[in-house]
Amino acid sequence: MNPVDIINKTKKSIPLSESEIQYLVNGYISGEISDYQMSSWLMAVCLNGLTDEETIALTFAMRDSGNVLDLSSINKVTVDKHSTGGVGDKTTIIIGAMAAACGVAVPKMSGRGLGHTGGTIDKLESINGYRTELQFNEFIDIVNKTGFSVISQSDELCPADKKMYALRNATGTVDSIPLICASIMSKKLVVNADCLLLDVKCGSGAFMKTEEDAQRLAKLMEKVGTMAGKKCRAIVTDMNVPLGNCIGNALEIKEAIEILNGKSKGRLYDTCIELTANMLELAEKGSYEECVAMAEDSINSGRALAVLKETIRLHGGDERICDDVELLPKAKFSHTICSSRDVEIISVNTEEIGMASLLLGAGRIEKDDDIDSTAGIVLEFSVGDKISVDAPLMTLYSNLCSDFSEPALRAYNSIRFRTLTSSISTLT
Repeated sequence: MNPVDIINKTKKSIPLSESEIQYLVNGYISGEISDYQMSSWLMAVCLNGLTDEETIALTFAMRDSGNVLDLSSINKVTVDKHSTGGVGDKTTIIIGAMAAACGVAVPKMSGRGLGHTGGTIDKLESINGYRTELQFNEFIDIVNKTGFSVISQSDELCPADKKMYALRNATGTVDSIPLICASIMSKKLVVNADCLLLDVKCGSGAFMKTEEDAQRLAKLMEKVGTMAGKKCRAIVTDMNVPLGNCIGNALEIKEAIEILNGKSKGRLYDTCIELTANMLELAEKGSYEECVAMAEDSINSGRALAVLKETIRLHGGDERICDDVELLPKAKFSHTICSSRDVEIISVNTEEIGMASLLLGAGRIEKDDDIDSTAGIVLEFSVGDKISVDAPLMTLYSNLCSDFSEPALRAYNSIRFRTLTSSISTLT
């Protein structure tokens, strides 16, 4: 075998064998296959796709490029969940605590944010002292004690994905459904939980912009998970508007705690109930309706918040934030955008809101960029709301950015309004 033959086969849409895909992945990890050769193959995949069988083989080869976790010492059914990414998506922090409070174990490996999408690890690290890099035995110990732990990806886990994703990001080969599937599922299969819930985001703030692409990715990931012997379910959820009112790391931790202490309802709450109920049903805790009731009770009883508080403590974080969110880090600078006229909110370009948050310092453009844990945006509206002149639309926060002109303009322009007057309505 040689990489040129493999590149040419994919370029001509000739399916690769399992051994050819294993050779490609192993050769790239070892350095036998160069970056330029792998990037040529990735571009051929972007243009011509892969068959389901090729995608499964690629996923398994990437999974097997490093260690696979052994969760047999966890004394409960294990359930992992993955979201394909979006803006304001702090569901992992909420539903991990909820599901654990209902009697399942949620051992989770998460990533950092890149571009307009946030990362769970960045959010958790905005909590003073919280450690995401743990020894495996400490990770298992926390899961056995609280039912929930989130750690960052180590170099020993799925190194093929780590190296290939960096190359994809640098060569414009991210937007391929087979490659997205293989990247996500290889990391999920490395964690090796009994059950796997896949939350495929769809809309302006997601990688999958259309319902058709989201459903295609969901079905493919579900097929890969099932072929790997997992109880696997994929559902499509909306990302045409940010998930919740807060975008940015410490701001999202605050909102997650407000959900868990029962102070906040709405679309974020409803989504977390739906996701948790699906996790519990996969773990055979009851019918879907029974699992919905269990998820709601985990919040109403305070048990889910107690799980998060103890999990934060065991990770070395300041668990007092669960009682007083004002202990979270705060930005030095802020800027409130108010409405210049009476308007109705028609829609939001969620990716643009995410990019505005990135300009404030809440995210990273390059993989190794530092982030400002205090930075972000708090929205004061929902789509469909009528906003009076001079009423606040959103507030921008940052420790690094004192000139808000560029992010404020980008955030404001992401909103589509209908101007309200006594006799006319116009769209802007």
